[in-house]
Amino acid sequence: MRKAVSAIVLLGLFLTARAWSLPSETADGAGHGGPVVPVLLGLVVILVAAKVGGEIFERMGQPSVLGELLFGMVIGNLALLGFGHLEFLQTSVGIEVLAQLGVILLLFQVGLESNVHDMLSVGWSSLLVAVLGVVAPFFLGWGVSAWMLPEEETLAHVFIGATLAATSVGITARVLADLGKLSAREAKIILGAAVIDDVLGLVILSVVSGVISAANTGGTLRASDALIIIVKAVVFLVGAILIGGWLSRRVFRLAGFLRVQGMLLALSLAVCFLLAYLADLIGLATIVGAFAAGLILDGVHYRDLGERTKHTIEELIHPIAGFLVPVFFVLMGVRVDLASFGQPGVLGFAALLSLAAILGKMICAGGVLERGLDRVSVAMGMVPRGEVGLIFAGIGSQLRLHGQPVIVPSVFAAVVVMVIVTTLITPPALKITLARGDRKRELREGKKAPEPIVEAERALPPLG
Repeated sequence: MRKAVSAIVLLGLFLTARAWSLPSETADGAGHGGPVVPVLLGLVVILVAAKVGGEIFERMGQPSVLGELLFGMVIGNLALLGFGHLEFLQTSVGIEVLAQLGVILLLFQVGLESNVHDMLSVGWSSLLVAVLGVVAPFFLGWGVSAWMLPEEETLAHVFIGATLAATSVGITARVLADLGKLSAREAKIILGAAVIDDVLGLVILSVVSGVISAANTGGTLRASDALIIIVKAVVFLVGAILIGGWLSRRVFRLAGFLRVQGMLLALSLAVCFLLAYLADLIGLATIVGAFAAGLILDGVHYRDLGERTKHTIEELIHPIAGFLVPVFFVLMGVRVDLASFGQPGVLGFAALLSLAAILGKMICAGGVLERGLDRVSVAMGMVPRGEVGLIFAGIGSQLRLHGQPVIVPSVFAAVVVMVIVTTLITPPALKITLARGDRKRELREGKKAPEPIVEAERALPPLG
């Protein structure tokens, strides 16, 4: 394994050095291959960086997304060392399209891993935890932004608050699985709340994005506009689940009469892309449609394809997502301008934003209604932002408000720091809190005596 990693690193260094030596015309698409040439080179650099970075961080017990993000930051800031031949990655249209497809597939995967029945059956604790975990960080982030960035417009502060709202269900689930706690009641509440968090976060994202788009056309922030967008988002999600679920069953049943191979994968991607397109058509984010597509495609829909289907949708999508999703994370790292941390107040803003992100989720502890559960563990499981925070920040960096990005480069860098901090602290902190909760439960149930009592009993002389 070490030899393989070393070979990949050497290959990456060679290709990067080769990129530095290429003339600038190649990066602009000149040459026999046309505009695809710089995309090919960019993919080589991005994929090597993603896999090496992911491998290193997984060996450190951290999510691979952090390695992809940090290695992207290194690539994107090589110009600070005098090597500027990879700057085309930041503006390449081809790389951007692949990254956006990666985001759509990522939310499609999240939807596939979620279950509507489970979301409705997690109980009031998960619902309250989710609501608190969205509302508190949203307003805390809004407040920190308004305090630290008074020159920015109100909608920019609102969008920054939105980046703190959702929880990375993927990272939380992986941490709980590594700890062997997926069956614990706390874990069920965390995962149920994280999924609901994602739904609420997507609704907030749609509302804020829609209001910003209206403001660009001369409109103003009105409660009726926000309410209309909320209604559209809810109707779209519910309609996709009900109508889409009913329709997809019949489409897959019809496809069962066809003999062509790859039908399940093709139909699944078609449903995902269609709902993403329809979401954008009515003014919502494409990732809302992708998430909805994942929710409606469960195993019942493709059983009619018979013996030709030996894999689930999740298994078929995995290799495609494994190619495209890292492109998004590395590109987000590439777009982080490390020089912006030299600007006054940026590091302070990043620190306060991280603190608001953590404290906002710790308020979730108040939503656990059942007695005997470790509330701190539930709250800590909601802390990581991971890919969700990056997706929101990436959308904000592309949105324009009166000609300026909603999230400017310095703010984008601060949001990335927040994502890294919340993702890094969760695994060790959750391990500590869950172990403490187990000890308290054992003491309460009388299964284990406290250590001081045990030692005192051992020190007593034998009777008789």
